[in-house]
Amino acid sequence: MARSAEISKVRNIGIAAHIDAGKTTLTERILYYTGITHRIGEVDNGNTQMDWMIQEQERGITITSAATTCFWRDHQINIIDTPGHVDFTVEVERSLRVLDGAIAVFCAVGGVEPQSETVWHQADKYHVPRVAFINKMDRVGADFHRCIDMMRKRLGANPVLMQLPWGSEDRFRGVIDLLRMEIILWDDESLGAEMERKPLPADMATEALKAREKLLETACEFDDTLTERYLEGKELPIPDVLAALRKGTLGNKIVPVFCGAAFRNKGVQPVLDGVVDLLPAPIDIPPMHGVHPETGKEESRKAGLDEPFAALAFKIQNDPYSGQLTYFRVYSGSISAGKSVLNASKNRKERIQRLIRLHANKREDIKDIPAGHIAAIVGLRFTTTGDTLCDEKWPIIYEPMEFPEPVVYIAIEPKSKADEEKLNDSLKKLTIEDPTFRAKVSEETGQTIISGMGELHLEIIVDRLQREFGVMANIGKPQVTYKETITLPVTAEGKYIKQIGGRGHYGHVILRITPGARGQGFRFTSEVSGDDVPKQFIPAVEEGVCGAMESGVLGGYPVVDLAVALIGGSHNEVDSSEIAFKIAASFGLKEALEKGESVLLEPMMSVEVIVPDDFMGDVIGDLNARRSKIAGMSMRGEIQIIRAEVPLREMFGYATILRSLTQGRASYSMQFLHFDRMPQQIADGLVLKIRGYKDPSSDPESNRRS
Repeated sequence: MARSAEISKVRNIGIAAHIDAGKTTLTERILYYTGITHRIGEVDNGNTQMDWMIQEQERGITITSAATTCFWRDHQINIIDTPGHVDFTVEVERSLRVLDGAIAVFCAVGGVEPQSETVWHQADKYHVPRVAFINKMDRVGADFHRCIDMMRKRLGANPVLMQLPWGSEDRFRGVIDLLRMEIILWDDESLGAEMERKPLPADMATEALKAREKLLETACEFDDTLTERYLEGKELPIPDVLAALRKGTLGNKIVPVFCGAAFRNKGVQPVLDGVVDLLPAPIDIPPMHGVHPETGKEESRKAGLDEPFAALAFKIQNDPYSGQLTYFRVYSGSISAGKSVLNASKNRKERIQRLIRLHANKREDIKDIPAGHIAAIVGLRFTTTGDTLCDEKWPIIYEPMEFPEPVVYIAIEPKSKADEEKLNDSLKKLTIEDPTFRAKVSEETGQTIISGMGELHLEIIVDRLQREFGVMANIGKPQVTYKETITLPVTAEGKYIKQIGGRGHYGHVILRITPGARGQGFRFTSEVSGDDVPKQFIPAVEEGVCGAMESGVLGGYPVVDLAVALIGGSHNEVDSSEIAFKIAASFGLKEALEKGESVLLEPMMSVEVIVPDDFMGDVIGDLNARRSKIAGMSMRGEIQIIRAEVPLREMFGYATILRSLTQGRASYSMQFLHFDRMPQQIADGLVLKIRGYKDPSSDPESNRRS
């Protein structure tokens, strides 16, 4: 498998969707039909190629994105199978950042589910062209056309049907190819490896012809020659139609739609054809833009071997045998093992010791990697997620990735002195590997605090610490990460004047602090002249403000959503220093937080509950007790879908409660939405608890139980 296709015949794609839509199942069939594997792994059996982590096999879910390579119709397809659980959405984010196209998988029963929307918008953010695969057409409740309607309404997509299903639920037999007006059937004995094409039955012709006309009309929108032939009543050549549809797909104007049942080995090969025919090669992607690290001027790189080498590191993985693996995408030029490159993001040289092509957790050494390909490097010392690697003579920095803040934390402590050093070393490795995982030592308690995107995220981290790193530790209960902000604009003054021996310290600032919109973050500006605060001290003022924002005045939580302006101050020609202005700025911000009526912000989650109609009242009553805002309800047969916004602190243990309320017949999913102000009574109780007081009436958990 050491061959590499020319760049026009490379496809870098991701497979993304909501949890349990069938991403990994589809990937397993792709690997089988392309000859990479000789047996089909099943998620339920824990023997898939792509879910190789023991935690994935035990839980039947994808936790980390896995890369592999296969070949179809003389094209090389580099695939990244991404997780569907909201706690691991960072894996989708960083994968889409380097991919050229994607297969969006939808469950024919569930349709467009919450995480489907999240990954869709992530793909929109990076302008990734997509084809859609409506999976599980054999399941009870499968509804192809309802999925298409949901794509239009929820995603704002423009789906274009390439196929129609032949039957649904237990009557699903195959698909109708609208371009060729044929039925495709799959042979069960060969596990779907063999297909048979048959003429379209007369009873299906009317619906299929109508859908085909829409398909051809859409193709004509992207090719004037096709339009002329269509208006003249001439037959349109299929290669020309595909070329026009490809143009529309690459421009993100349309989303070609396929369907099937991957678990039943039906519908996979046409999706591979769609990847080759409709999704972009690296040369179809616009040049990558970045900046020169020294001049700040914009630079760009085209996908070609004659361009200087430039690549983006998008994932770090700790391997017990090889050490640290750095996944990277080459955008221009090529790189060989044994060469040195520049990490422009950190201004450090790195030596490429080994290059490997990945197949899940298997490795294949390669000598070089050209533009347009994805591979991994063993043993880089300084590179982390989002760093740019490039030719030393032609430096460039690509836009780094942004990752969401953790919302849940727990305390962790080693069980013995021998485990202490191992724990610190292991946590350091995990924070490098996962940008949404944080570990720090609390200044107040001396405890080690680890934080992540949800209960499952931290559960997996703890499990890996024990199994992978051999660290035994005591674990606290999950806690919510809160934020603080002010509600009133204020002006505050900070002074630091100290005389020790000879030279003293003098710093004096006047700050104007204004509350910002939710999610706005932190902004700093300076409105002073050099006579008040010399220019060289202004960065120290900003640094002092940022440092003080790490701990608010209510509960010691990080402060967010502030606009801070330096509007005045004074300095001393002899005693003023950077450290003095930094301390003065921190004093000024603390005063502002006291005067600005600080409030607590809590993470709000978007929750979707799928519940039988019989249990609707009980579920809504329970959600209301959890301080939820019901955003909407809809019917799907005898099933109700409830969408609500609920504080994260109210959702701990919800899975158990929901099972109890509905006899195990309901399910839910949730994802982070935003931070919002906590009700004052609950906030007061939380602050009292932090400061050592206990008021049971302020505990919402106690209120709900009573």
